[in-house]
Amino acid sequence: MKVLLIKDVKSLGKKGEIKEVKDGYGQNFLIGKGMAKLATPSVVENWKAEQEKLAKDLADTLARLGKEKIELEANKIVISKKLAPAGIQGSVGKDDISKAIKEQRNIEIDKKIVELKRALKTVGEHIVDIKLGHGIHATLTVEIVGEE
Repeated sequence: MKVLLIKDVKSLGKKGEIKEVKDGYGQNFLIGKGMAKLATPSVVENWKAEQEKLAKDLADTLARLGKEKIELEANKIVISKKLAPAGIQGSVGKDDISKAIKEQRNIEIDKKIVELKRALKTVGEHIVDIKLGHGIHATLTVEIVGEE
């Protein structure tokens, strides 16, 4: 019996491979545990179409993230805070930065992907790392401006 592996099987093969196995092993173990499907022509075609769609979606996502990286690195984000005797009142955190990016660049950034070692508490330019995903990092310049 021929099966299409849906998951990696340790002593048999990798996900996406078509293997010839004994009927009992294929039917009772592989198909029964959801590790494989019977390799009919329609199942194989559907699998290939699904893999092509996933590859296209990944390429689209990588292109979008690349554009966002270029947009974020090209311009700096300006955040205004009230001045205090030493620095600014309060601090600028991940949430403030993600909101400023949304307002100024119209790019939706989750505050969880903004990398700050500690909140920014001084006026001036600061470098912030943003992990966009799929190994793509953007280096953003955040300028904190004090207002009276």
